[in-house]
Amino acid sequence: MSESVTVSEAVAAGERALARGAWGEARSWFASALEQSDEAAAHEGLSWTHWWQEDLTACLAARERAYHGYRAAGDRRGAARMAQWIGDDHLWYAGAPALADGWFARARRLLDGLDECPEHGWQAVFDASVALGAGDLEAARRLVVEAQRVGRSQEVVGLQMFGIAMEGVVLLQQGEIAAALLSLEEAATAALAGEYEELAPAAWACCLLLSACEELRDDERGAQWCQQVTAFSERIGARFVVGNCRSHQGWILTRCGRWSEAERELVTVAERLADGPQLWYRDVLARLGDLRRRQGRGDEARRAFEQAGEQWLAQAGRAALHLDAGDAAGAVELAERSLLQLPRDSPQRAEALEVGVRGRLALGDREAAADHVEELRGLATTVGTSSLQAARWLCEARLAAADDDAESATRHYADAVAMFERAGTPLEAALTRLELARALAATSRSQIAAAEARQARAALAELGAGPDAERAAELIVELAGDDETPAPCPLTPRQIEVLQLAAEGLTERQIAQRLVLSEHTVHRHLANIYTRLSCSSRSAAVAQAGRLDLL
Repeated sequence: MSESVTVSEAVAAGERALARGAWGEARSWFASALEQSDEAAAHEGLSWTHWWQEDLTACLAARERAYHGYRAAGDRRGAARMAQWIGDDHLWYAGAPALADGWFARARRLLDGLDECPEHGWQAVFDASVALGAGDLEAARRLVVEAQRVGRSQEVVGLQMFGIAMEGVVLLQQGEIAAALLSLEEAATAALAGEYEELAPAAWACCLLLSACEELRDDERGAQWCQQVTAFSERIGARFVVGNCRSHQGWILTRCGRWSEAERELVTVAERLADGPQLWYRDVLARLGDLRRRQGRGDEARRAFEQAGEQWLAQAGRAALHLDAGDAAGAVELAERSLLQLPRDSPQRAEALEVGVRGRLALGDREAAADHVEELRGLATTVGTSSLQAARWLCEARLAAADDDAESATRHYADAVAMFERAGTPLEAALTRLELARALAATSRSQIAAAEARQARAALAELGAGPDAERAAELIVELAGDDETPAPCPLTPRQIEVLQLAAEGLTERQIAQRLVLSEHTVHRHLANIYTRLSCSSRSAAVAQAGRLDLL
């Protein structure tokens, strides 16, 4: 820091850097200010750089130094603000609610008697969070409305909008789903439009929305907001969501088939949270295990689920692994353990209910399976998201298949495929399409069944779901014996060779070198392939060839 820059100027520069997401620059400014003076505001700013970089120990130490500095200076408002954030850190990051209660009580005492200021509104937010945790929804609703009022009167947009986001959380708990999502999306829109005075509340508002999308199995909505959050992060050049928020984002990406992005998020968060809040760590391990299970990496999935302990998704994931291994009784037991951890009206129960239906039917317990289907039916009706409706139709189809009602089974499977595709969950759509193919084959519609199986195999191969793609290939071979009039192959052997290498990601030059051809010849082969398969791009041609079982 130049000698001509005062402490207050350095702090102001650090705050401007924080506002645009330049954590390293902000940290340098605050550290430089502290070299001149033990300024409470510099400690406060430094605490936020640690917070964004997920260093809780350093964050709390800096906040406590700021608290003591404000107290020494007689600044009750500043001290109250620090007490609030220290309490919040203890509540959500350190998992120490008793310590949080103490700091929140200290903040209320310091604010008592002061003229109304934004800190009064933030105290209402923190008190609402505590009330939510205690299940006192009426008190929580009253407090978030008060926070909004203070935000409006003090002209602090971030406080008002975050109060609206918190009201959305309360409404969600009260079962008012449409109103809840409207509040959460308004708050997130304001956050991503840059209306908040500070980035942290903006990030929290987006986190609350992503969490709601995950809880409701609203994959369509979640995917759209994940894109917006990612775009905002790119615009400011910094990671916008942190901690467990990245876990929510990672699972939404997993369900939407964006596995490479999901893996980057979940692996990074698991590494960072290993020594952090254990509740969050177990959450991310369960989601990472779910990704590994989808990828066909069963041993890694099992280890992640076991490390996650009794977390509800981990138990449902373990149940799915046991069922895939032929242990229906174990699967049912684990699914029940998952269900015991969730409220009766929670959409998150769908994971365990789906596995439970399969396990109960495998054990011949149709009545218990039907009870699970009835519960799924109720959730799908109440919540109404495409993914839950798809899960309902999938389990209705399985129940019909168990009753030897092939026509109803095929109709419900088709409904489930359509709803999974609408939801944008490609793995679920492909696996359901495989079940549809088997149901069609049972009604002697082998050609249609084979087409469905080929389409499923192409989607699974594109996702990277190797074991499931192999199962689809086995079904295609099985169904081929029932098809007496196979369609002629539209490609020549050489064209198939070229397309196989293109599917592996080789460039035209690399394909030419591999097959000892000219680049012009390879280019011509690809153009002819596109024409014969009625496609306009390499990826579309690979997908179509997969559907036709040419690769």
